[in-house]
Amino acid sequence: MLEAVIFVIFPFCMVFAAVSDILSMTIANRVSLILIVAFVILAPFTGMEWPQIGVHLAVGALVLMVTFALFAIGGMGGGDAKLLAATAIWLGPSVLLVQYLVLASIFGGILTIALVFFRNSPFALFAGGNAFLQHLANEKAGIPYGIALGVAGLVTYPETPIMLWAFARLAGV
Repeated sequence: MLEAVIFVIFPFCMVFAAVSDILSMTIANRVSLILIVAFVILAPFTGMEWPQIGVHLAVGALVLMVTFALFAIGGMGGGDAKLLAATAIWLGPSVLLVQYLVLASIFGGILTIALVFFRNSPFALFAGGNAFLQHLANEKAGIPYGIALGVAGLVTYPETPIMLWAFARLAGV
């Protein structure tokens, strides 16, 4: 049962954040809260000790401070900042966090370039009536960076300590 929860919560939150950012250009606070609370509840059951959990939370707090500063100067959205910090808690102080940040940057760059081309193409005129594409076609709307954060999270998540624990449990190790 615990393994199923581990397999569902994080990926669901990443997909939900990406889709909601596409549709409304917002990422609900509840997504980040669910990620934080789920980590704090699940981590002890995976054998992670409280000092290690504290380090994961400290990494999330550090990422939140940096991303909040970026939000304050207009460099990123508030939902993106909170999602980054909540995701960092799951990744902890490891190369996975760096991998996540690099992948999010690469995917975000590709997304930005694709949206610039899309918004300047004839296809953008037809997208105005489609709820799914409406925000993507709006030149005044920002970049729904939650897409890049969600995809990077999904790519990185299988290597996290919690997922490795769940895989090992399923394999009977």
